[in-house]
Amino acid sequence: MKKRFIGLVILTLLLSLILAACSNNTSSVKEKQDSKNNKSGEKTLIFGRAADSYSMDPQNANEIETWRVTKNVYETLVEYDKETTEVVPKLAKDWDVSEDGKTWTFKLQEGVKFHDGTDFNADAVVYNFERMMDKNHPARYKATFSVYRGMFNGFKGEGSVIEEVKAIDPNTVEFKLAEPQANFLANLGMHAFGIVSPEALKKYGEKIHEHAVGTGPFKFQSWTPNDSVTLVKNEDYWQKGLPKLDKLIYKIIPDNSARLTALKNGEIDIMVSLNPSDFNSVKADKNLQVMLRPPLNVGYLSINNLKEPLNNVKVRQAINHAIDKKGIADAFFYGLAEPVKNMLPSASWAYNNEVEDYDYDLEKAKKLLSEAGYPNGFDLEFSVTSNSRIYMQQPTKMVEAMKTSLEKIGINVKVVSYEWAAYIDQIRNGEHSIGLIGWVGDNGDPDNFLYSMLSKNNAVKGSAQNHTFYQNDEVSELLLKAKSVMDQNERAEIYKKVQKLAHDDAPSVPLVEVKEPVVTANYVKGYFPHPTGAENMYEVDIQE
Repeated sequence: MKKRFIGLVILTLLLSLILAACSNNTSSVKEKQDSKNNKSGEKTLIFGRAADSYSMDPQNANEIETWRVTKNVYETLVEYDKETTEVVPKLAKDWDVSEDGKTWTFKLQEGVKFHDGTDFNADAVVYNFERMMDKNHPARYKATFSVYRGMFNGFKGEGSVIEEVKAIDPNTVEFKLAEPQANFLANLGMHAFGIVSPEALKKYGEKIHEHAVGTGPFKFQSWTPNDSVTLVKNEDYWQKGLPKLDKLIYKIIPDNSARLTALKNGEIDIMVSLNPSDFNSVKADKNLQVMLRPPLNVGYLSINNLKEPLNNVKVRQAINHAIDKKGIADAFFYGLAEPVKNMLPSASWAYNNEVEDYDYDLEKAKKLLSEAGYPNGFDLEFSVTSNSRIYMQQPTKMVEAMKTSLEKIGINVKVVSYEWAAYIDQIRNGEHSIGLIGWVGDNGDPDNFLYSMLSKNNAVKGSAQNHTFYQNDEVSELLLKAKSVMDQNERAEIYKKVQKLAHDDAPSVPLVEVKEPVVTANYVKGYFPHPTGAENMYEVDIQE
């Protein structure tokens, strides 16, 4: 009897331990989150990402990791709807445009303060745009302002479509344009045109890129490079009841698998850049939620058209034929990507579907190389960042696969890997030969893709958006013309012609458009991944 009793006790203890373990497995994430928030009484959300921000100055950046953060510190005159690129009011509550399309008048929100306590007003708007457009402005601090130049055709005195920005009264600002610009309003909503406190610009000087003072729902607290950026709630935010979080931390975890482990362990609450191979298992995890970011992006190979032998069109065409786009989409994106043949997402109203893509054909590629004078191939350095992006979730593996194909046609490839910030500098300076990169649309307009990446006006070393350094006069003239055409159908025809011309010149290799999976813990509410890659976090909440 005694032995039976002891056995029952042991069995009961074992069952208890098993049940406890199972309970802990299903509730550990929530318990860690509860513990993290309840100790301080604050709601803290940690956003896991693969790479660091380039700057805290949105006007002097051209990459999503900067804007992912600064989107929540700075605000623009207009912005985009929560789920689309439809323009809606922000710091400007309404606006009018003259009949000739050259004068835009914006009525500003009243009573808005910058985080340093100074007033947001028309003078602040003027100061910001003068800083971007005027090369002699005292607050430029050696900044390149490549996005301003790209979207508004140049700087003041060098072709800028914005001729003048002036304050009519404290709450009214007027923009005078040299000519109508079809995408002017959409451009103003871009992350790069967040309004910075003029007093902060004067206080921090060239160190403004390490600080951030805007009008947004979160205030900048700290930045530990290659580790994290911490934002805290703006208690005086002009939109009452927002934000819902007390603290927002952007945490860098370079490895995709490690980032997912951190999410499952409750160490972070949201993550981007999931390995597509983990997609189905994540969907089945009841502790997690997975959403797909709409595919407003193009991943591509940037070919430096200025370097020999890449300045030979037949060499570039050969490289296009040597890349198996469908194989890359299937192998590395598991149904979340589709091949593209233009430098524009296929859902765009201006997409030219009649362009005949370069088929994957190694024999054609070899023939073109021979015709170009390289029957035995040549040596090529292939640059890649070690950090995953929307359009390249596993960049190193993708490059290795393309390396294998290129070597089959005689191109001897050396792969060189860089951390994200260094990679961006190399690409913009035109130091690369060929590199894996991509473009996430900033405003939904085809101009943002095609003018940015194909116009010779954007092929400026040091701040190039067109970092293939492709220069075709006809293409550049057509792209300028399209900006001033107000009829969308007419604009679409211009863009379709541009895509055909660029396709024949093969300045790059368009690869894929991607539905990026974004994963959150199931207690995260109110989050929606925006097509532009950066979203407002002020309605995001943590709920039991």
